Amino acid sequence: MLSHKKSLNILRKTNALLDGHFVLSSGLHSPQYIQCAKLLSFPHIANKICISLAKKIKKNFKNIDLILSPAMGGIIIGYEIGKLLKKETIFCERVKGKFLLRRGFIIKKNMKVIIVEDVITTGKSSLECAKLIDKSKAKLVGFATIIDRSNKKNLRIKKKIISHIKIEVPTYSKKNLPNYLKLKPISSPGSRFIK
Repeated sequence: MLSHKKSLNILRKTNALLDGHFVLSSGLHSPQYIQCAKLLSFPHIANKICISLAKKIKKNFKNIDLILSPAMGGIIIGYEIGKLLKKETIFCERVKGKFLLRRGFIIKKNMKVIIVEDVITTGKSSLECAKLIDKSKAKLVGFATIIDRSNKKNLRIKKKIISHIKIEVPTYSKKNLPNYLKLKPISSPGSRFIK
């Protein structure tokens, strides 16, 4: 298993851990952003992290029939975890702001499904995925992510989250921005609001 320090070094080396002023998909503001796409653009490096996460998933969730990931960020990590665990892997996409299953993907009744993400901050995307599982009368086994940057104040998920690494990064509402953050230009790198 990779240590916390080695994992952070990998994130910095691949430019996946960015500093600045970011508006996250959740609408919260943060001085740091984790762009897992940058990590995943180096498959030979990301592989170590994927193997570590797959081992943790296998240890914590005994029965999984299907992996569901949200587009865009979760597609590659879902695929990699599915490959390592030898499980069917599908993704959902936003259509007019709501997650839907497309491309012939289905979740069969009573399937045991795990939601795999790249980063979880509030859990909003994961919980939107969970609605598709409920609608299909399948069973949500749990949540897994490369990076868990949630905190008790903002996290909406009540189940345990399995992650490769937990990173404490402060988040702020627009009304409660610290002065140093107000002075930095805003970037909105998430995919939730792409039209």
